[in-house]
Amino acid sequence: MKPRGRPKARRRRPSSKPLALDEISTYPLSRRRSKVTSRQFARPHRPGARFSAFLDGLPRVLAGETLRALRDEIIRARSRRRPIVWGLGAHVLKVGLSPVLIDLMERGFVSAVALNGAGIVHDFELAVSGKTSEDVEAGLGTGAFGMARETGEELNRAVIEGDVAELGLGASVGRYLAERRPRPRHLDLSLLAAAWRLGLPTTVHVAIGTDIVHVHPACDPAAIGRATHLDFRLLAAQVARLGGGGVYLNVGSAVVLPEVFLKAVTLARNLGHRVEDFATANLDFIQSYRPSVNVVERPVHGTGRGYRLTGHHEILVPLLAGALLESKPSRRRPR
Repeated sequence: MKPRGRPKARRRRPSSKPLALDEISTYPLSRRRSKVTSRQFARPHRPGARFSAFLDGLPRVLAGETLRALRDEIIRARSRRRPIVWGLGAHVLKVGLSPVLIDLMERGFVSAVALNGAGIVHDFELAVSGKTSEDVEAGLGTGAFGMARETGEELNRAVIEGDVAELGLGASVGRYLAERRPRPRHLDLSLLAAAWRLGLPTTVHVAIGTDIVHVHPACDPAAIGRATHLDFRLLAAQVARLGGGGVYLNVGSAVVLPEVFLKAVTLARNLGHRVEDFATANLDFIQSYRPSVNVVERPVHGTGRGYRLTGHHEILVPLLAGALLESKPSRRRPR
């Protein structure tokens, strides 16, 4: 007798019935709270109208409101004589924004600048030759990448001479460019020289090995270390004064400056400075982890305001600058 197989499972129909919709509760649209109304919509720009009209015509939602809010924070900081510190990645200089930033410095919308190490490379090359940003792939195969003689020799000389004079790294390069003979042909493009001329703190925060000047024989790592550590303390002094309406902007630095800023905040607070009621912002073409957390979120948690604007530096920075200049009559610093 053959063994009997397992009986086939019988398919059962679902016991539950679909929900009926005929007794659903509704309410009038007029009673619902909505996040967007037509009053917030954009207005078409009219040919020949002022730039302020363009700004007023931006939608009053999301980034349109963020731009206005950040503009108001910076104006508030200037009126209260609180620091307006711009932390700049080197890309910001490389895409041609030095003239815009120098103009903001002269008008009182920048009280201090923080750069990463590559910032001094682009600033020096722009001042001396009017060009920068070499083709890495073209030179890397032969080992020629980063070996421009003037950049390696003169920047290291500037740091060493500044270290002897007990200057920070930013002031060392700014002074060197301002006093260099022959005078750099494009000195008007140098952010560091402009800061030296205006007496504004410019700090440079270096990770050894990240910049082309570190591979040259003229490099003095001890001088670099002392100068950049002094600059960290100088930046921390600016951060200590942010309370009561100051602003810190991180523009185009994804790692170094957000980390440096966070440590400057904790140092200032550890020493008893009330770093509260201030604003931070991150402007970049992507919102990376460290700028979002170390600039926009953690430092202002429970005590300030953080803003994000996403887009290309070459558009965002002039747009913000235009918003600041159109806000009220400018108070331009003398050259």
